[in-house]
Amino acid sequence: MGNYILKRIMSIIPVFLLATLLTTGMVHLSSVDPAEAYLTAAHIQPTDEILAQKRHEFGLDQPFFIQYANSIMKICQLDFGISYVSNKPVWDEVIYRIPATIQLAIVSILIAVFVSVPLGFLAGVKKGSAIDHFSRLLSFFGASIPSFWLGYILVFFFSVKLNLFPVEGIGTWQHLVLPSITLALPLIAMYTRLLRASVLENLQQPYVLFARTRGLKEKTIMTKHVLRIAISPMITGLGMNLGKLLTGTIIVESVFSWPGFGRYFIEAIFNRDIPVIQCYVLIAASLFILSNLIVDIVQMYIDPRISRKEGQHR
Repeated sequence: MGNYILKRIMSIIPVFLLATLLTTGMVHLSSVDPAEAYLTAAHIQPTDEILAQKRHEFGLDQPFFIQYANSIMKICQLDFGISYVSNKPVWDEVIYRIPATIQLAIVSILIAVFVSVPLGFLAGVKKGSAIDHFSRLLSFFGASIPSFWLGYILVFFFSVKLNLFPVEGIGTWQHLVLPSITLALPLIAMYTRLLRASVLENLQQPYVLFARTRGLKEKTIMTKHVLRIAISPMITGLGMNLGKLLTGTIIVESVFSWPGFGRYFIEAIFNRDIPVIQCYVLIAASLFILSNLIVDIVQMYIDPRISRKEGQHR
């Protein structure tokens, strides 16, 4: 078990190095000159002399691999450069904004889990029942409706018409309700269908028949055996979507004027704020790697066969 965890942690290193290489390479190959973008954001007329000075200051006149090595050294020190727009360290700006995104992502994940687990489980156990049909309808609706449209619909009915929740901003739990539901509904659709299909598959497995033959209670079989194994695909999806939520809440943050990391990234794209864009890409890659590592460890404890299979392949 310890060797499996160590192997997974060691596999992070080449992935992270590849992410930094791609990020540095995109800047190197981009048609946008970082020095010109900086001067434009600072409202300074770019001349050849000033451009050459800024390129030297940013290290852009050095060979690519020297730029790459310098980037890794700075990243290890959490130095992502200075924002072209605010003229402040990018990491300080990220630390200021990312808690709002984390708060929104965690609440959305909790809503999705608390709704989809019982709904998907009951839909699988009671196939063809009313709750199964309801889960299908909810899943189709959640998977097909665009997030930005759902956000505007929720704002129109619950904020403009009924005046129950704030239209935008952050501060109280009321501000969290509408953006969290907007993010959670597609996840509920995905997790409900995954869990339902997994439950139906596991109900056909021999271990369920053996458990019934041994005289175990149906409730025990369903909760301690079927649900424990069937929830594995959902946990995998949860790990993928956790990284996505922490870095990809761009549309929802824009609709609800949520001062998070995703909205900051959109502003950086419009302003060609390259240090912010680089920081976003690296943080996104790191969060996906970390969330998948956590999911692998959790799945290993839920289903010890995973670590045994890994041992057999070595």
